[in-house]
Formats: sequence, C-alpha cells, structure tokens
Amino acid sequence: MKRKGNKYFFGLGTVGRDMLYSLVSMYLMFYLTDILNLPDSTMWWMTSILTVLRVFDAVNDPFMGVIVDNTRSRYGKFKPWIVIGAVLSSVLTVLMFTDLGLSGTLYIFLFGVFYLLWDISFGLNDIAYWSMLPALTLDQSEREEIGAFARICANVGMYIVVVGILPLTDMLSKAAGSDIAGWFVFAVGVAALLLGFQAFTVFGVKEKKGFFKQEETTTIRGMLKAIFKNDQLLYTAIAMALFMIGYVTTTSFGVYFFKYAFKNENMYSVFAGILGVSQLAALSVFPVFSKRYSRKQLYTISTALVAIGYIIFFVSPMNMIPLGVAGILIFVGEAFIQLLMLMFLADTIEYGQWKSGKRNESVTFSIQPFINKIGGAIANGIVGFTIIISGINAAATPDDVTDTGLLIMKMSMLILPIIFIAAGYLLYLAKYKIDKQLYEKIVADLAQRGDISGPAENQNDKE
Repeated sequence: MKRKGNKYFFGLGTVGRDMLYSLVSMYLMFYLTDILNLPDSTMWWMTSILTVLRVFDAVNDPFMGVIVDNTRSRYGKFKPWIVIGAVLSSVLTVLMFTDLGLSGTLYIFLFGVFYLLWDISFGLNDIAYWSMLPALTLDQSEREEIGAFARICANVGMYIVVVGILPLTDMLSKAAGSDIAGWFVFAVGVAALLLGFQAFTVFGVKEKKGFFKQEETTTIRGMLKAIFKNDQLLYTAIAMALFMIGYVTTTSFGVYFFKYAFKNENMYSVFAGILGVSQLAALSVFPVFSKRYSRKQLYTISTALVAIGYIIFFVSPMNMIPLGVAGILIFVGEAFIQLLMLMFLADTIEYGQWKSGKRNESVTFSIQPFINKIGGAIANGIVGFTIIISGINAAATPDDVTDTGLLIMKMSMLILPIIFIAAGYLLYLAKYKIDKQLYEKIVADLAQRGDISGPAENQNDKE
C-alpha cells in the first residue's frame, strides 16, 4: 500500500529549504544595494562575479549527481547528502549576511568564495532531495500528488520570506540597532528553520529498498551519456531554463518595483501575500485539474494566463487592483508550470533507463539545480545591470529615479521574462513526447526487462 507518511514528510522538508533559497536568490542583491549601500563601482564587480560564479558552479551539478548516484550507505544514497548540503548551506548563508567589516577587493573576493561554496552545498542538497522523489513511486498520479504537496510546502517557505522579510527585518533592525544587524538575525533564523524542516525528510521518509535493479557505478562517461543521450531530458532542461530565467527575473524585481515605481515598499508584503495565497491555491487544485486535462493542455492554459498577466501588469497604472489581478494570473500560471516541469523531469528518468538501461536519478535531477543556477545567473545579471543602468542603485530616494529609468526596469521585469517563458513553451510543444501512453509503455517494458520489480500499479506494495 501507499506510504502516506512519505508524502507529508518529504514535502515538509522543503519549507525551510525554500525559505533559505528565496532569501539568497531573491534578496541578496537588495541586501547589497539597499542595506550595505555598496557603490556602483563595487556593484559592477559584484554583479559580474556572482553571475559568472553561478554559471561556473552550475557545471559542477551533474558531477555531484554522479556522487549521489554512486553513494552506497546504510542510510541510502540521498539522505547523507541532504544532511551535508543542509548544514553547509545554512552556515554559508549566515556568513553572507554577516558584516565582516571589510570593503573593496578583499570583501568582493571573500564574498565570492562564500557564494560559490553556498551554491555548491545547496546544489548538493537540492540534487539529493529532489532525486528522492522518483525513487518513491513510479505511478504518475502518485508522483503528481507527492510533487504537488512538496511544491505547496516549497511555496509556503518562499512566501513566508517574501511576505515577512520587510516587516520582520524592519522590526529586527530596530531591536538590534541597525539594518545590517537586523538582516543578520533574520538570516540566522532562516538557516535554523532549514535544518529543522529538513529533519522531517531525513527522519520521516522511508525509501523503498530493493525495488530498483542494482546498477554499476556511474562514471563520468556514463554521466555524459545519461544526459546527452536522453533527448527528452535535454529538451526539458532547456525549456525549464527558459522558464526559470523569466520567473526569477520577475520575482527579483519585486521589492525594487514597489519601492521605486509604486513608491510604497510596504505594499510589497501585501501584494506578495495575495500572490502567495493564489499560488498555493493553484498547487492545491492541480491534482484535480490533472485528472481532467492532459499535461499539454494544462501547460498551454498556464502559459496563456502568464502572458495575459504580464501584459496587464505592464500597462497598468500604479493601482493595486489591476496590479493584483495581473499578479494572480501570472503566479497561478507559473505555479502550474513549475509543477509540470518537475513532473516532466521525473518522467525522463524512466525514459533514460528505457533507452540506456541505467536509471541515474541523481544525475538526471542534477539538471534541476543546474537549470536554477543558469536561470538565476542570467536573471541576476539582468537585475543587477538594470538597477545600475536605470539609475536606481545611485538614487538617494525613489523620486530620484527618472521615468526612463522606471521604463527600463519595467521592460526588464515584464517584457524579457514573457519572451523567455513563451520560448520554453514552444520548445516543449515541438520536442517533448512523453505522454501518459508512452510512459505506461516504458514502465511495462522496464518491468518485463527486470529493471524494476513489477508494474507501476503494484510497486507501492514493495517493501
């Protein structure tokens, strides 16, 4: 029978993870520009270095996937790396939000080292965590159920930070005596919550042992074959990367938009709260829609919602009603796309095993942090350079930013993202072919070959 506990313990594990990831990926740039008040001369270097480092580290993720895939321990191959990655990324997050009293070249160098190590350690945790999902079940409906709950928990974590970061850091700053100290305390709290929520997964999830055929050690050559011989994985990866560039670019501009364009940064938390509820509601009802519509139909509808939302947001006056409607359309659509992408990626594992005879869960799921980092690096570059070019970083007050500067920000925040997201959707339509019928054939063939212990519908009875 199904292990119901796995659904909840696996999902809860990502609440703290996404709190920490959101803090670093969405607000690190704001911390550098508006809390530390780094000058343009330093920010040019910081933006360039962070962009390059994220791309460089992304290349390491498949190699870490090989390490996870080759792990043999009494605790399984996923949990040891979940723990190691969680501990290291927590410590490094706190260090990045610590005032070391340094400036200039030394500060840039040391911060770059911390950031690179953070990327590596969080990526290791991310690979091990998400590659556990397809190892829990082969049933597509159950995967969607577990994945939907995990995405709900992830978004809860993200929106706790998004909604709470400005009021909480403001409160902590007043109590601690400075903005820098307030953000440091907030970072410590988030790091602690990451460790606490990861304990649910580490101690609560029960992996199936002996269900999948024991495989030989994955070599570097085998890693390259697992990635480049799996055409569906490659197309999924490119589509995911295009989506992530658009998604992260838009979300990273949120605080800047409400501070400099809307001219009331306190409304950012209200806006984020509305969007958070909308996105969580969308993820909650996804299993219902997935029973009525195909994944291709859901992707089409979601992309249309996102496009309409971006258009409304771009032409909207600075009024919360039309902005709120636009935001809901964007984030409901993006919630569905995020979950669909996760399912597409999970299904390419069996497809790759079907073609090559080797499963490679972690190598396959190493593509997810690789994509997130490439997408985040490009988004980080877009945001950083836009903030400098538009004059926002040099502005003493929101009123100092010109109309041209605000238009540049809106173009980067809204027009570029929809172009990337639409391109990912068109690639999916043209190249992705793993539908329900093909997936069922793949699983049946794997069972017949002895690569799995039995058909997907019976695999939940295996202990």
